[in-house]
Amino acid sequence: MKKIKLQFILLLMSCLSYGQGNDNIFTRLQAISNNGVDFFNIDGIEITSQKIDALFTPKNISKKFKQLKIKENELLTGDSLLGFKNYYVFKFQEEPKGLHNNISYYFIESSDQKILGFTFASVNKTDKELERTFIRLVKDNLIPKSVYNDIQIDSIDFAGRKIPLGGSCHWMGINNVQCHYYGQMNWSVHKDYEDALKTVYNQFESIKSRNNGKIIADTIVNVTFEGTKTTAKRVVYDFSGVTSALIGMSGGKTLTIYFVAAPVRKNYVSCVMSFWNNDQINPSGLTPLLEQVMKLD
Repeated sequence: MKKIKLQFILLLMSCLSYGQGNDNIFTRLQAISNNGVDFFNIDGIEITSQKIDALFTPKNISKKFKQLKIKENELLTGDSLLGFKNYYVFKFQEEPKGLHNNISYYFIESSDQKILGFTFASVNKTDKELERTFIRLVKDNLIPKSVYNDIQIDSIDFAGRKIPLGGSCHWMGINNVQCHYYGQMNWSVHKDYEDALKTVYNQFESIKSRNNGKIIADTIVNVTFEGTKTTAKRVVYDFSGVTSALIGMSGGKTLTIYFVAAPVRKNYVSCVMSFWNNDQINPSGLTPLLEQVMKLD
């Protein structure tokens, strides 16, 4: 009897530990579902999940997920630590120099005998344990509806705080919102500060490498971000003389960009915020969208 009780207690502790770990993931995870594809963001990692009604074979995977450009002969091995049959492909591209754009592809069979395909895209890192945990959660239908956002924006969940935005904003991607003449910001929620800091650094390096303009100012400023006093990197990017669809739509000539990493509600947030010189810039020195999360000190 004592042995049975001990086994039960150990099992209960294991289940509670797994549940608490998932809860922590769910405080950092955000999602949007569009046209049969689920898009996720966590720890600076962009994730997609898609189910296709086809038998689980390399030929069907290559054919049905044509947009991923995975060849049938690449689907030879899987990740043995997942604990069930899968196919795994890893690719990377170094662009610009020093920034490794990594993409992990996984394909598994769903409980209803369909193909589940996943992509994990990140810069200068991979997190195999997170990938495995996330795939198991999707396979077992354990992703809560609460992490999903509506396609039509009236508010956003910013690291655990609901921010009303009205009807002038739209998604540019998961955790990436743009408001007409009010600015734009993208963010990710991380489990540690170092990861958040590296994420904004990588975004700065990516922007700096572009050849469609030039940086004319690069300073460190004091800010209060979601109630925390910290510093932000402020960059002014000059597009004068540049012709592009982006410039044509905005009508602006310079883009001011803030890069911030800071603790927010028991997690850490990486955030990149920007606005054009012809956006609505308030007396605070920021546009209405940026004012929702930050003020200049």
